[in-house]
Amino acid sequence: MPLRQLAKAQWQTYLERVSAALGARRVEIEATGLGLGGAVQTEWIPLLGLSYEPEGDLLSVMAEGARHLIRHPKQVHVEHEEDWLLGIEVLDAEGVRHFILLREPLTLPAS
Repeated sequence: MPLRQLAKAQWQTYLERVSAALGARRVEIEATGLGLGGAVQTEWIPLLGLSYEPEGDLLSVMAEGARHLIRHPKQVHVEHEEDWLLGIEVLDAEGVRHFILLREPLTLPAS
């Protein structure tokens, strides 16, 4: 599936839409980069929400028992298949890629 890059002006609203539609989705979070290799942060735990705070330039992934913070994100890509969201990839200022993978695809409401 091709990734689609979101404009920074869309991040906050898009992540709010995802959070509103979540239901009981499970998430795996992985971070990869120089010196990190590939590190799984969480493995298929319930996803509670996603947010972007422009004032602090901070993207947050809240899951049951875990909070994954991405400081100074530079790019946000979403993986879609038709109307289904499959995952989100975030590149931070240090070149680390954060993969937020959904176990089951998510249908987003119209914007």
